[in-house]
Amino acid sequence: MYPTEIVLPMKEELTDNGFQELLTSEDVDSQLNSKGTTLVMINSVCGCSAGSARPGVLMAVTNSAKKPDHLATSFAGYDIDAVKKLREHLLPYPPSSPAIALFKDGQLVHFIERHMIEGRPAQLIAHNLIAAFEEYC
Repeated sequence: MYPTEIVLPMKEELTDNGFQELLTSEDVDSQLNSKGTTLVMINSVCGCSAGSARPGVLMAVTNSAKKPDHLATSFAGYDIDAVKKLREHLLPYPPSSPAIALFKDGQLVHFIERHMIEGRPAQLIAHNLIAAFEEYC
């Protein structure tokens, strides 16, 4: 598990912008059983999370005309039970962090894995998500 003093600022980058933390497996199930669309970011300490994933998610949410009904996040390597439960909902995809998932009425409809984030600019991540918002939100 990562030290809180390292993780907290990375969590706050999303929670300060309206993302609800999913800290337990119960939080995950409750959120994903909600009607409507839920964007979930599996956050992490890696550079691609800081350089592309978090900024891309925030750009998409800020700049899209259509937005998910709910914004949520869990932190890989820190919110252990929540991330484990999220990964069950992401099957058949293998574990990936960072990762960005869009659910509609509890069903996974769009997923961005780590290999789709690494080496790509935040703007590309944002455009990908905005297109998904247009289709599903």
